[in-house]
Amino acid sequence: MTGDPQLTWNLISDVEQLFDFQFMVNAYRAGTIVAVTAAVIGWFMVLRRQTFSGHTLALASFPGASAAFLVGLNPIYGFFAFAMAGALVISVFARPGQRTHSQESAIVGTLQALALAFGFLFVSLSHRNITGVQSLLFGSFIGITNEQVITLFVGALIALAIVLSIARPLFFASIDPDVAAARGVPVRALDVVFLLILGVAAAESSQIIGSLLVFALLVLPAAAAELLSVKPILSLIIAIALALLVTWLGLALSYYTDYPIGFHVTSLAFGAYLLAHARRKLSPFWAAGARR
Repeated sequence: MTGDPQLTWNLISDVEQLFDFQFMVNAYRAGTIVAVTAAVIGWFMVLRRQTFSGHTLALASFPGASAAFLVGLNPIYGFFAFAMAGALVISVFARPGQRTHSQESAIVGTLQALALAFGFLFVSLSHRNITGVQSLLFGSFIGITNEQVITLFVGALIALAIVLSIARPLFFASIDPDVAAARGVPVRALDVVFLLILGVAAAESSQIIGSLLVFALLVLPAAAAELLSVKPILSLIIAIALALLVTWLGLALSYYTDYPIGFHVTSLAFGAYLLAHARRKLSPFWAAGARR
């Protein structure tokens, strides 16, 4: 890291110090884009109970980035290509209604193991050092370029535009797929489209917090939001706010400490989920006390 940043009692000065370097400006730009994308798509993922698939697609991006390094390409293209290829594999081999839930999980789990194996193979062939492997698996905010920010923004814009255009039928199909299919909703097509969008979100999140810790942004803010509100729109807004908060704080803590951003974002997101869960559990007691 450039310089030796130190926390002071002057909060304004500490915040200003975060943006003294271009790499931190790019990190906050990329983090904001990734947080919003992961929160929106992660909210639907949690609603559809596809968290295992989301984690697998994140791991699928790991060999993609490793392969890109091996052939001398920008890893961002490998992240996207392999995550979306993984989404297509899941959509083909794990079709709802044709297999039991355990069989679908086995297919997704097999893809996850294969992705990790190929990822480490490509890393071995490219002779990358341990620091490079750690950044792919656990995330890094150093070295994010303007090109990467633009690529992330374009990818997020496309993914969110598609989600917005299919939000109503996707929500219907997520809540009750059988009734949705009976009403003429193209449930199967929505499954494929959503998995591809989930692949984009997983690939974007992997570049910030690493392939192994994507759950922090894809799952925890959305899961916490669903505990805090049963109203879909409000729950989605809460998920976005939580994702932004943990990402911004995670970047700041990573800048001022020696610990990776993946650790901070994951810990903060888990803390938010625990608080939401505690509030859900304690709400009946508070309501009972208010009535007395």
